[in-house]
Parts: sequence; structure tokens; C-alpha cells
Amino acid sequence: MRRFLTGVGQSGTQALVLATQSLRLIRVSACVRVRLAALVLAATVMAGAALAAEAVDPQTDQPVASAGILEKASELGPVKAVVRLQPDKPVIGDAVTLTVEVTAEDGIDLLMPEFGQSLDRFTIREFVPKESVDDRGRTVSTQRYVLEPPLSGPQSIPPLMIEFVDRRPGQRPAPEGEDAYEVVTERIPFEVASVVPQGAGDELKPARGRLEPLREPGAAWPWIVALLVAALVAAPLAYRYIAAARVRERRRTAYEVARSRLDALLARGIPAEPQAIDAFFVELTAIIRRYLEDHFELRAPELTTEEFLNVASGSPDLNEDHQRFLRDFLRRADMVKFARFIPSSADIESAASAASRFLDQTRAATHAAHAPSGVPAQGAAHA
Repeated sequence: MRRFLTGVGQSGTQALVLATQSLRLIRVSACVRVRLAALVLAATVMAGAALAAEAVDPQTDQPVASAGILEKASELGPVKAVVRLQPDKPVIGDAVTLTVEVTAEDGIDLLMPEFGQSLDRFTIREFVPKESVDDRGRTVSTQRYVLEPPLSGPQSIPPLMIEFVDRRPGQRPAPEGEDAYEVVTERIPFEVASVVPQGAGDELKPARGRLEPLREPGAAWPWIVALLVAALVAAPLAYRYIAAARVRERRRTAYEVARSRLDALLARGIPAEPQAIDAFFVELTAIIRRYLEDHFELRAPELTTEEFLNVASGSPDLNEDHQRFLRDFLRRADMVKFARFIPSSADIESAASAASRFLDQTRAATHAAHAPSGVPAQGAAHA
């Protein structure tokens, strides 16, 4: 049918000309000729509209997906699940819309995915479930999420599971030994672009010149000048003192916050289920990244793993052992979060212990580097 319509669309003008020439050979009235020509023209226009409405890939003979939407379809017997994500190329800070649409034949009991299933790495801004019956009597269940990705770089929508029971006459309700059939959707990978232009520097523009006074100075101008000179001399010293105090306080607070969050995470125990393991590593890497941002002033949460490792390699406060740990730790965590790798309990405990040692060692190294000469750094004995 599609090839027929394609042929009609490609030679529509020729068909119209041939039909007009043929009408001249037939002895009919002028009114009948006009009506027949109008019918041929209408058929040509309808064929072209059908082709425009259903764009077809000539290689696969399948409909082409709409631009800006990522779509995956899964089907098992009387149930078909379609997962759509848009836009397909978001920028960090943009919300993405995830739509899960499941169509089931009459007599099928559907069990849609639980709220937030496998989506704990995203911030859920909106959730709208919906169910209807189409003109063929099929049940159409829809779940629409509005999600906010936490980081730029490679992301993915994990596989989702839909269960159903077949209540149709003469059909097996569920596989032998199981409660229901299972339809598992495909993973949808996508890329979240960063708002920082590639190659942009971190330096700020220089300060503008001093503003002119609004009124002329009076007799007190010598005192004003003297105070300004004294302030200009003392300002750099005061600024350095205040900045150093803030850095010390921020680093101390960053360690305490990271240690508290890590202890709370470990107090919940080592997870065993795949979803719990994924959530464990998401929180564990978030603790380390936030600690690095506050302690070493690195923009860790805004960068992908590879971008962050490149920035960390240039930090004077992170030695080769620390950089080697971060490279191994973050890449193993990415395998769990994005490649669905399931580590053993021993591997999970090892990762948590390594994160704890990293906090203590970097804190001790920072205290040793900034402590006065001859004064031992606090925590150096635990390094």
C-alpha cells in the first residue's frame, strides 16, 4: 500500500495530465469532463497528504520518529509499552518530560510501574497518571513525569517493568509458577548539555575605575585623604585575614558535613537489592563531590566524571594517591549508576571504607599544609 501511494505521489502530475488527455477522447459533455477532472485532482491531493502524514524510512519501511523525542517500544502478547522522552537534547536546568504509555487488549489486568520506580536519581517535579479506553475497547494507561536531571553529561532512563494478568477466555493468566507476565522497557540514554561554554575561562573581568565624587571636598579633605590612604593600606591585609579565616571555617565545616552524611548512610546498612545499591552509590558519590566542592573549591556537581577528573588533576591540594582514588572511585560508581553493574557486598563495603579514608586523609593533609611550623596538624595521626 505504501509503495502504491508513493508511486501515486511521485507521478501525480503525470496522472492528471494523462487523465485530462483521455477525457478529450471521450464524447461527454463539458460538465462531466469538469467533474471527472476534479475527482482525479482530489485523488492526487489525498495521496500526497497520506504520504506527508506518514513519513517512511526507505531503508527499513518503518515510520520515522518525530524530531526532539526519544522513543522506545516493547511488546509482549496483548500488551504494548511505549516510553517517550522529550526534549532529546536538554540543557542542565531544563526539565524533561517522560511519558509511559501502555496499551492492553480487553480482558487484561494491568499493573503500572510504582511511582518513581528507578527514577530516584532525578528530581520529580510533576506526576500525572491517566487511564482511558480507546475506540477498539483497549485499555490505555499513561504515566507522565516531569523530571529534572541532577548533573550534566550522559544520563539514562532505566528500564521500567509493567506487569499484567491475562483474564481472556482460553488464555493462561500468568506464566507457570509466576503471578503475572512482565514487560520490561528498554533503557533510553540521553545527554544533558552543560551551560558553561566549552573553553570558557574562570577569570572575572577587571574592576572598573573609581567613581568621581559628587561634591567637592571641604576643609576636612586632608583627613579624608589620610583615612582613605590608611584604608587602602590596611584593606589587603584585612582581606587576606578574613579570606583565610573563611577558607579554614569552610573546610572544617565541609569535613563535618560530609562525615555526618557518610555516617548516616552507613548506619542504614549495606544494601542488597539492585535499586537500593543504585541509590546507595548515587548518595555516596554526591557526598564526595559536595565535600570536594566545599573543601577544595572545585565545581564538582556541575561537571561530568571525566571533566571533574581533569580539573582535580590540576589541584595542588590533591596528591597523586588522592587523584588515583578519585579516578577509580568515580568510574566504579558510574558503572553502578549508568551501566547497571551490581557489585558484591564486599565491593560496596570497600567503596564506603575508601570514601571514609579519603575524607580523613585529605583533611589531615590540608591541616598539615596550613599549620604553623612546629605545630602538629589535627588529625594527622589518622592520615
